[in-house]
Amino acid sequence: MFPPQTQHHTTSKLAISFVFSKKHKRSKIGILRHIAEETMEGEYKREESAALLVIVVLAALSLASLLIAFSYYCYISNKVSKHLKSLNGGKKEEDDEEKGMQKPKDALSVKEEPAVPVAMTEKGGLQLFTYKQLHGATGGFGKGNVVGHGSFGSVYRGVLSDGRKIAVKLMDRPGKQGEDEFKMEVELLKGLHSPYLLGLIGHCSEGGHRLLVYEFMANGGLQEHLYPSGGSCGGISKLDWDTRMQIALEAAKGLEYLHEHVSPPVIHRDFKSSNILLDKNFHAKVSDFGLAKLGSNRAGGHVSTRVLGTQGYVAPEYALTGHLTTKSDVYSYGVVLLELLTGRVPVDMKRPPGEGVLVTWALPMLTDREKVVQIMDSALEGQYSMKDAVQVAAIAAMCVQSEADYRPLMADVVQSLVPLVKNRPASKSAKAINDS
Repeated sequence: MFPPQTQHHTTSKLAISFVFSKKHKRSKIGILRHIAEETMEGEYKREESAALLVIVVLAALSLASLLIAFSYYCYISNKVSKHLKSLNGGKKEEDDEEKGMQKPKDALSVKEEPAVPVAMTEKGGLQLFTYKQLHGATGGFGKGNVVGHGSFGSVYRGVLSDGRKIAVKLMDRPGKQGEDEFKMEVELLKGLHSPYLLGLIGHCSEGGHRLLVYEFMANGGLQEHLYPSGGSCGGISKLDWDTRMQIALEAAKGLEYLHEHVSPPVIHRDFKSSNILLDKNFHAKVSDFGLAKLGSNRAGGHVSTRVLGTQGYVAPEYALTGHLTTKSDVYSYGVVLLELLTGRVPVDMKRPPGEGVLVTWALPMLTDREKVVQIMDSALEGQYSMKDAVQVAAIAAMCVQSEADYRPLMADVVQSLVPLVKNRPASKSAKAINDS
């Protein structure tokens, strides 16, 4: 037991301790309560901020949706407006026809406003035409405007609304094959750029219509001028020697470009005199790439394909095996060179026995100077250099060799022909033919 004083003292200490403890406890509770209140207030503020952020985001999304909807509405309205205009335009034309307002049929006098601007172009620089434009430009594809027949269709002359003269090839091969061939020719010509190749201006693929638009060549095909009456026995060619050599060189440069300056090389596969077109000054350009084929980049390589081409121009190894190389084109070029020398068509079974096939008849005489004179076109009337004629005959002989490996490259042919054309006076053929 504690003494009274001690007990009293101890009791006082306990009381003080208890009081202090209670006060301390109350202060801790107050602090905790204060912290809790601040925490709740912070959470409330954070929740309030989050709610505000959600509202802002939803408002932005709503505004964006409205803008997209408005843009789409404008787009549809514009399309509908254009469609209605086109319908009204068609109705106006029908009304005009009912009133007897017929359009002129002469293509060279037609200057119809195009449905779309003539200058509309696609990537690659080719112009996009509508069928309506080309139908109008060619006088409705009238028979009087036919200027030739290519591998896959007829070719018509025409005039655009800006006055440019054009040649329009109307592709007539139906179905998927025709569509594939059309796309192939467009894609191929889009990447070819040479002054010795006929330039593709543009094209049209609308519904079932597929058309290619080329620059117009005023003097047509070489074949027409070598055989004015359609055959080697009729008509007299007015092409003089200088013009023939100029044509031979420029056509050779066209093939050289295809073989040597494009990768992989392009094999024409239907090179012939009717596919060499002449402008108003008788400069030549290679045309009609409907049968063209991409060749092999490998030295001595070939591509195997079904045999296509024109009788009398097809290389023997290609005809027998279907193996196609750039040397197949060289053979065809040699046949054209023989046409320029002799004035004879490649195959003419009306001639005496042994003379029906041009290559078979001419080849034995091409390397004999005295016999070269015998095969020369009488229409030239001896107006040529005998030395040059012998050289051209030798080039032709190499080109039509039965073994492809013995044929020269087109680059070699060009180099051999350059001296025969270089620095020659202007040809008289253009003036003579245009005056006739």
